[in-house]
Amino acid sequence: MPIESGSCASARQAKQKRKSHSLSIRRTNSSEQERAGLQRDMLEGQDSKLPSSVRNTLLELFGQIEREFENLYIENLELRREIDTLNERLAAEGQTIDGAELSKGQLKTKASHSTSQLSQKLKTTYKASTSKIVSSFKTTTSRAICQLVKEYIGHRDGIWDVSVAKTQPVVLGTASADHTALLWSIETGKCLVKYVGHVGSVNSIKFHPTEQVALTASGDQTAHIWRYIVQLPTPQPTADCSQVSGEDEFEFSDKDEPDGDGDGSSDCPTIRAPLTSLKSHQGVVIAADWLVGGKQAVTASWDRTANLYDVETSELVHSLTGHDQELTHCCTHPTQRLVVTSSRDTTFRLWDFRDPSIHSVNVFQGHTDTVTSAVFTVGDNVVSGSDDRTVKVWDLKNMRSPIATIRTDSAVNRINVCVGQRIIALPHDNRQVRLFDMSGVRLARLPRSNRQGHRRMVCCSAWSEDHPICNLFTCGFDRQAIGWNINIPALLQEK
Repeated sequence: MPIESGSCASARQAKQKRKSHSLSIRRTNSSEQERAGLQRDMLEGQDSKLPSSVRNTLLELFGQIEREFENLYIENLELRREIDTLNERLAAEGQTIDGAELSKGQLKTKASHSTSQLSQKLKTTYKASTSKIVSSFKTTTSRAICQLVKEYIGHRDGIWDVSVAKTQPVVLGTASADHTALLWSIETGKCLVKYVGHVGSVNSIKFHPTEQVALTASGDQTAHIWRYIVQLPTPQPTADCSQVSGEDEFEFSDKDEPDGDGDGSSDCPTIRAPLTSLKSHQGVVIAADWLVGGKQAVTASWDRTANLYDVETSELVHSLTGHDQELTHCCTHPTQRLVVTSSRDTTFRLWDFRDPSIHSVNVFQGHTDTVTSAVFTVGDNVVSGSDDRTVKVWDLKNMRSPIATIRTDSAVNRINVCVGQRIIALPHDNRQVRLFDMSGVRLARLPRSNRQGHRRMVCCSAWSEDHPICNLFTCGFDRQAIGWNINIPALLQEK
């Protein structure tokens, strides 16, 4: 038998090593396939009503998830090794500096000191961004009392807008997708007047500052000005609603939605024709408002323009162009000739008509999605809400960045600010209504318990600071408006 030389033996050993190494690679590469096949075989042996294609898709997705977790685990191990290496380096540096072996207590002290320095550096680096986020979750020690006072039921479709009259008698106005606008007695919840002059969805309603006149905007591409005369009924004692904290919440089903004809509105007086019809838009008129003094009105439309009208002559005074997409809202300043318009182009614009010869415009950029509304507050502030789930408070003298940002968990619809108490009411797509102050601190959340609150998207909110019973009204796509009594005495005393 021939004897193998040393070189042949070493070559054979190297070949066997390469063979075993390639085999291990093939086994590693095929392990995921074998695992998927094993899982597939296990599932095939089980009773399931899922189609095979769906089951295979689920297996592939679960495999991807498992691989992601494996990658995270490997990264975690590498980070742990790096941490150990850094600790060893710190220990070595300590020995060099002190010239003696460091005890465990000294090492612990140095590690703690290094960690505190790193923590301080992180805090300094991210202080600005984290402060904006944390401000949205600040809560006060005092709990606001939010009490449901009255429900206003009578529309046959969702309610887009709610407003409170500025003159006596004080009534509540609602604008609905059922092509009507209704006026309500705040105390009794009875419908007083029905306006049926529009042939499209009524998207907005605003009351004249000094007269019993209403301004409504509609999907029929017009805005109507109409006069109303109401006589308030005798107030009746309201049901005793227990006070509920604004932070409590309980879910209930949409099946509990009230019937739109609950209180009925067919027996109230009907107004069929407007005093004036404003016609210049080529698209849906989504909102309208009175300028200070009530002699002019502004409208916002899906045709990407806002129009300024003379109320007495119905003539178009100015067409405000510049937005790149459909407008969503317009609002006027209570004491100055200023107009703010919001749009789906993620901006809102400030139009200045104080100087008759110069009409300036400023563009505010800060949102990343549709700006659903922008409203004026006291002083030189504007508050804007957006579908990007944020609300921002702006100083008109500084357009570059907001002075406060409120971050929420749902898109924000038409907001409203209580001027006297400086409280912002935020209606959300997720049926919630939250209250914040101007610095971004959350004050309360309106209750949705014991069958109270809205059952669908909340579209709008409106404050009534002088009314003794209800000081906040909300409306939603559950076809009802709700009057609330918000009591925040402790918070106001602190401010």
